[in-house]
Amino acid sequence: MTTAPVSGSLPVYRWRLAPDGLATRRQLRAMELRPGGQDVVAELQRPRRRRGPLIAYLYRVDRAKPVRPMTPGRWAALAKANRARRICPSCRRDAGYVIPTSLGACVPCADAN
Repeated sequence: MTTAPVSGSLPVYRWRLAPDGLATRRQLRAMELRPGGQDVVAELQRPRRRRGPLIAYLYRVDRAKPVRPMTPGRWAALAKANRARRICPSCRRDAGYVIPTSLGACVPCADAN
């Protein structure tokens, strides 16, 4: 994963005005692509009223690589991680849903505290 460069050395485009051939990570993912180790080539800024602008980094589409396919081992690891997110640390039961990090436990255990 590349680090975020200093914005002074990159071209900056306003929201919805980036040239063709550049895309954000999400746009690349929608095209079933990934940056593939390339450096950020530009910055996209969306202005906000009372805060600094939202910033997204742009990558070249022609240098992007295809998304790696999910292997059976990766599917198993993902299922195990999701299962672990459903186990309540207090009562050790499967809650049947992903336990919110704001509660830190299933709803019955969180209500008991």
